[in-house]
Amino acid sequence: QVQLVESGGGLVQAGGSLRLSCAASGGTLSGYAMAWFRQTPGKEREFVATTSWTGGGTNYAGSVKARFTISRDNANNMVFLQMNNLKPGDTAVYYCARGVNMYGVRTSDWDVWGQGTQVTVSS
Repeated sequence: QVQLVESGGGLVQAGGSLRLSCAASGGTLSGYAMAWFRQTPGKEREFVATTSWTGGGTNYAGSVKARFTISRDNANNMVFLQMNNLKPGDTAVYYCARGVNMYGVRTSDWDVWGQGTQVTVSS
């Protein structure tokens, strides 16, 4: 059973950068699309970015496009989210997920989830 573990979250000032990592164990990420979602208290978990299993295709939510970059390293079973020019509105718990359709933007489109990592952006 594959498990996903996110890391790299923390506290950063507005305008700063963070790089989130998602490591897989007990299984492979090769052949699967990968996604990042985020969630704030009282709100639905929302789509942030996805990548195809090769990494050649990506899809971003409008609110993060041109600021965030998703990438992956299949040889090491890792997925990354580079976040630049962070804004207070980016504050959330960020989750990585594995699925089969990189165009899936609903949580039900993804079947394996990590436990999340907190990102807090101060103004």
